[in-house]
Amino acid sequence: MPQISMAQALNAALRDALAADDRVVVFGEDVGALGGVFRVTDGLTREFGENRCYDTPLAESGIVGFALGMAMSGFRPVVEMQFDAFAYPAFEQVVSHVAKIRNRTRGTLSAPMVIRVPFAGGIGGVEHHCDSSEGYYAHTPGLKVVTPATVGDAYTLLRHAIDDPDPVIFLEPKRLYFSRAEVDLSTGRPLGEAAVRRTGSDVTVVAYGPSVAVALEAAEAAAGEGCEVEVIDLRSIVPFDDATVAASVRKTGRCLVVQEAQGFAGVGAEIAARVQERCFHSLHAPVLRVSGFDIPYPAPKLEHLHLPDVDRILDAIDRLQWRGDIDTRWAVSA
Repeated sequence: MPQISMAQALNAALRDALAADDRVVVFGEDVGALGGVFRVTDGLTREFGENRCYDTPLAESGIVGFALGMAMSGFRPVVEMQFDAFAYPAFEQVVSHVAKIRNRTRGTLSAPMVIRVPFAGGIGGVEHHCDSSEGYYAHTPGLKVVTPATVGDAYTLLRHAIDDPDPVIFLEPKRLYFSRAEVDLSTGRPLGEAAVRRTGSDVTVVAYGPSVAVALEAAEAAAGEGCEVEVIDLRSIVPFDDATVAASVRKTGRCLVVQEAQGFAGVGAEIAARVQERCFHSLHAPVLRVSGFDIPYPAPKLEHLHLPDVDRILDAIDRLQWRGDIDTRWAVSA
């Protein structure tokens, strides 16, 4: 199997989707001749022509509105927002129209479209070039929200997203674009199914997108101290795989959620609530979160202080074990 980067896996997914279905079109800012800022669309215009992969004006609201009209007319558009914080001018189109068209028309119309958003930090980007916007989309009924953490899932999830009958927000971790792995480019596990990236018996760490690699690194460090950490990669934020997460937490009795986004009212808070509701009698300690701080994304030189790292995850794992031991002693003495 060839070793390729995540950007190349995404490129392969778009190429294969364009070849397989004439209804698929790719457009956005600089995705044509340039091949995209991160080269995800490199070569697609040359191979499929300017009617299938083309540049648009710098007008995100117009891009998404145009894509919605095409989706309602039978096409399967895949649009790129270039950077996460560049997508906000299109937000009204997304939440008011893209997400609601099926409900508004009682199923008469749908929006089989994908909005690709390079998101999150880790590249030292300046203002408007790094943000964690998943909470906005996950809070909007009618949208599916997906983010790959591995090269293989970049291909698999994008192919499934393009084939999906409903709109999908496809969040691509910028820091992972040039990570590499040997992968079999095939459509495996579908949307809505989480993956157990590492098995363990002591603590469950739930993560998604760019946080998965950090969680795995922390799990490896914890193993050296005698703590076996199970790492769950959500893959899909919406729909959410309650079964896989709950099964893991019931086994370990402890749960830590990791996200780059700010903590307050974030996706991690929803995960913590769902775990508490479904696994209350199995928990030996409170569900904890490690997240970015409740501030706007900081300047590039301060970004490393904002993003969750191995040390912060290990500190939280220690807190989970300490609280669990204390709770056990109380239970025995009672």
